Amino acid sequence: MTPALPDGDPVPPDGALPPGAADGASSRAFGVYVHVPFCRVRCGYCDFTTYTASELGGGADQASYARTAAAEVALARDVLDAAGAPTRPVSTVFFGGGTPTLLPVADLAAILDAVRDAWGLADGAEVTTEANPDSVTAESLAGLAEAGFTRVSFGMQSAVPHVLATLGRTHTPDRVPRAVAWARAAGLRTSVDLIYGTPGESLDDWRRSVRSALATGVDHLSAYALTVEPGTRMGAQMRRGALLEPDPDLQADMYELVDAEASAAGLTWYEISSWAAPGAACRHNLGYWHGDDWWGVGPGAHSHVGGTRWWNAKHPQAYAQALAEGRSPAAGRETLDQDAARTERVMLGVRLREGLPLVGLSPAARRAVAGLVADGLVEGPAAVRATRPSVVLTCRGRLLTDTVVRALLV
Repeated sequence: MTPALPDGDPVPPDGALPPGAADGASSRAFGVYVHVPFCRVRCGYCDFTTYTASELGGGADQASYARTAAAEVALARDVLDAAGAPTRPVSTVFFGGGTPTLLPVADLAAILDAVRDAWGLADGAEVTTEANPDSVTAESLAGLAEAGFTRVSFGMQSAVPHVLATLGRTHTPDRVPRAVAWARAAGLRTSVDLIYGTPGESLDDWRRSVRSALATGVDHLSAYALTVEPGTRMGAQMRRGALLEPDPDLQADMYELVDAEASAAGLTWYEISSWAAPGAACRHNLGYWHGDDWWGVGPGAHSHVGGTRWWNAKHPQAYAQALAEGRSPAAGRETLDQDAARTERVMLGVRLREGLPLVGLSPAARRAVAGLVADGLVEGPAAVRATRPSVVLTCRGRLLTDTVVRALLV
């Protein structure tokens, strides 16, 4: 079961943006996200918009997906032109999923070519694809690099067999270092994603996974606490008592462990869940935290331009049919009002190592910062840059981000 789409306002059939959405666009970076909704199997914890081959009918198959995605890219170009947005070369492209690398390299390259033809790629553009370790070969990774990809993010999740089995992952631990080595040999930057707090996973298991990930030589690491949604297979197992729910105290210990291990390996946190070597932060994800513009291509994908946010129909068949009929596949949208924009700025800004600027916070919020420093949640004045005073979380503050956000939204 994939999550329900949010409520929102209707979108015109041609996808036209509301007046003013493109105002100030020249000062914002522009990225493209491409959602590839196909997986060989669905992991037990997954509630993303993903489908296995047996779940889809005609008009939404993998073979035709590149053409369908390219059609949305063409629509996006027309919509942005009609809104008066300046032509901006794309700074970042991110292929997520699902498992994008289930598509042939030629299809991924064709979608990237459609983006390049529509807007051009900025000099030094970052082009990332997610991949499962067992969905790539040395040859396919070399082909991606030749097509213009610069970065690959592997869904490692764990290096411990029993943890991988509980999560429903299909690769074996030894596949990860091989895949990373192939990617690095092809000239691609590399990242791995880990999940902590899986039922039955001990702190020693987690330490083994973190050290195994860092031993591959990746320049970027993301680690996410397991959350179990009601509609997933793992959620059903927990309701039956077949699996225990994640222990939040153990997950906190696991976060502190990965932060210490990554730092010792020369990777610095730059966003609550991500650590990177110098110059290796994921620029696409930073665009989300900074409130830049991006167009999300694919079923269920979300987009944002100038404070207007919209989302596509989540089923690949409905998505493909809309585009085949010359209609926008968007299912709804919203435009942030001043209060919502302020809340979002605080929630996103505190996630970053660069911090949330004090400028723009209410007088009450600025007064609250001293209490947050005293409680050990925010770095003290010695760590605040004089030219840009900011709220920067400590490690403890990263574990209690919601507490900090509430204090800053007064």
